[in-house]
Amino acid sequence: MSLDKERKSERRKETRLFVFLVACLFPLLSVAIVGSYGFIIWFSQMLYGPPS
Repeated sequence: MSLDKERKSERRKETRLFVFLVACLFPLLSVAIVGSYGFIIWFSQMLYGPPS
């Protein structure tokens, strides 16, 4: 009986973790990666000039 309750609580934790990853972490991570790439391109163009 307690094993069944443990499995349910574990499944609930995994579901909450999945929702957190999909709804919060992955979107923030993708925005950070794209933003940092844009910053690197912008800064390199400030130093070396636009592509010719």
